[in-house]
Amino acid sequence: IDPATTSETWSFVLDSWSQRSMQGPSNTFAAARPGGALARAAPSALMAKNVSRSSAQGPGRSPASGMMRLKQRLRASGASESAGKRLANQASTPGSGRVYAAGQELSSEATPSSINRHAAAVTAPSSNDNGMGVYGESLMQEDILKNWKDRFGDEPRKGSDVLVQCLEREGVDTLFAYPGGASLEIHQALTRSETIRNILCRHEQGEIFAAEGYAKVTGKVGVCIATSGPGATNLVTGLADALLDSVPLVAITGQVPRKLIGTDGFQETPIVEVTRQITKHNYLVMNVEDIPRIMKEAFYLARSGRPGPVLVDIPKDVQQTLCLPNWDDPVNLKGYMSRLPKPAKLDELEAVVEAVKQSKRPMLYVGGGCVDAYPELAEFVEKTKIPVVQTLMGLGAFSEQDPLALQMLGMHGTVAANYAVHEADLLLAIGVRFDDRVTGKLEEFAARARIVHIDIDPAEIHKNKHANIAICSDSRSALRGMNQLLDANPLEKSAFAEWFSEVDGVRKEHPDAYPTRDDVIMPQQAIQVLYEETNGEAIVSTGVGQHQMWAAQYYKFSKPRNWVTSGGLGSMGFGLPSALGAAAAFDGRDGRPKKTVVDIDGDGSFMMNCQELATVAVENLETKCFILNNQHLGMVVQWEDRFYKANRAHTYLGKSEAEWHVSKEEKDIFPDFVKLAEACGVPARRVMHPDELRGAIREMLDTPGPYLLDIMVPHIQHVLPMIPGGGSFKDIITTGDGEDEY
Repeated sequence: IDPATTSETWSFVLDSWSQRSMQGPSNTFAAARPGGALARAAPSALMAKNVSRSSAQGPGRSPASGMMRLKQRLRASGASESAGKRLANQASTPGSGRVYAAGQELSSEATPSSINRHAAAVTAPSSNDNGMGVYGESLMQEDILKNWKDRFGDEPRKGSDVLVQCLEREGVDTLFAYPGGASLEIHQALTRSETIRNILCRHEQGEIFAAEGYAKVTGKVGVCIATSGPGATNLVTGLADALLDSVPLVAITGQVPRKLIGTDGFQETPIVEVTRQITKHNYLVMNVEDIPRIMKEAFYLARSGRPGPVLVDIPKDVQQTLCLPNWDDPVNLKGYMSRLPKPAKLDELEAVVEAVKQSKRPMLYVGGGCVDAYPELAEFVEKTKIPVVQTLMGLGAFSEQDPLALQMLGMHGTVAANYAVHEADLLLAIGVRFDDRVTGKLEEFAARARIVHIDIDPAEIHKNKHANIAICSDSRSALRGMNQLLDANPLEKSAFAEWFSEVDGVRKEHPDAYPTRDDVIMPQQAIQVLYEETNGEAIVSTGVGQHQMWAAQYYKFSKPRNWVTSGGLGSMGFGLPSALGAAAAFDGRDGRPKKTVVDIDGDGSFMMNCQELATVAVENLETKCFILNNQHLGMVVQWEDRFYKANRAHTYLGKSEAEWHVSKEEKDIFPDFVKLAEACGVPARRVMHPDELRGAIREMLDTPGPYLLDIMVPHIQHVLPMIPGGGSFKDIITTGDGEDEY
């Protein structure tokens, strides 16, 4: 319902069941994220929820006349009497249901046309500067539209065909979809497309993780499709994962026919309401004519500002409705676009450069927001010689081969990285959000430093750590501007030589190290050998756990977008499907480049989506499964060892009657991943001794198509260094394993 032109502009906030009962066939709802990132966003952001396109009140219409039409529509749709009364009471009180970000009131001059129907509910842009995805894709899309031909000509076509054509016009050539009753029409339409291929994953969670992997390695928008009910709810973890890691993604779900919405129909789930807090934006499409506009908006929202997931829910009867699409239906995102940060101003950046010149111990702290600012960041470091630390999501944003790279910081970061931040007098935080796994105890994190925070998301500025200099801008433009200023007024090359010598001394005194043994394979050793055999050029995905941290420590990344992991949400089971998605992007077919993709996984994490072995086998994707198998939930075991007197609380994953680490009998290894792989037609091998390791890795890499290598490792190894949760640099742990008592 568009706001009426009263002295104060207001919007109705409808509860989920009231909303569902009023949805008539002519409405299009765009649902917001109340209390989520938007509530922390820029003060000018309005959260106007559930705004109907077709039931808009014109400027000269009163709230009363609008409510008469609303009641008529409720009666026509069979809504309950109580729902109608609740809506009427809600709407009859001027100003009721108003929700604004940070208490910001709208001006009395605001009109329905000036308040964006959809953008007002979209979360503000954030820290992931996806320049490659935004600028590169937009240029590519212009070429796609020039060459795109409408295969239906002037003939009407189903809504499902309109949807698929929208995907073609957005440049989608690969997506991940699992069919069902409510999405059957979409899959039928996909068979009529000559340019889009579908990778049929074996579980909807697998498909959305695959879409994330595809997006992370390409910078393009990942696309997945699921049916209604359980198909849609199986996407929920992936949507939350993509939101926290700022992954551009469009998830499309089928929905029951419009007349069944709100009746608890078969496989009906209110997925818009379910996902409202974990998407950047979502839509329920109630009019087939809205599909072209909504899909353009969805892709733009997903890739622009701080990238994130957008969900589009389409009832089955809308998919079946015939129409003539209007491809020129304009995007209406004025509110959202007006809030997108502008390029950093030179006078703002001059303050940063001046702070650098005044400092003695500066540090660069870079994250996922710098992944597509790789050249600009490298140039800035070359001009300043400032040491660099990276977050888990920022690995590859700056080459770890560079002497100035101190690798990852935080809970399992290097001693040198954490020491340098602890002792710095200036911290340049670019494309980061001061996550708790990085900062530990906030009051003691970089306590000696002035903080410069450059981020594309205004919600992140001052959120966890106060910034002395705050710039809301994408990292690419900010680094370019600072490089220009340094060209005009360069720093002395040796300005921070003494400081670097100090931190380099700490690095040499506390290198990454682990105990070596001749009788068993150490997990860190396995990753080091993999790094050597791939020359550091593989795309690496991971699950979540100890193996993830060892991969971050011992596989050194020199390029962006070669590292695919679940950072913010920490989703176990992410490794194999995300590797599948990355392999689909670089499979060497149809003009696509070819790259080696390795899923470094743990046995517990791998089991959560092991069904995708069938997918990689059928698609013959170059996905190498590199399993560090310790028969336990290793990271939880480490915490049990350190903080719970090694009391095992359901962290052992093997047989109850025999433990391989005790018996050393291969028959006691459970489950048997080699047999599991062979059942799916995937070549596999198990190694248990260090002498076998390098040869087995070489065999895995040289074997065409998918391969599984099961590497048995001890479960007592700990990921070190370690700063306990809520601790600070002074609490860092550098020694010990599960054989010690704590």
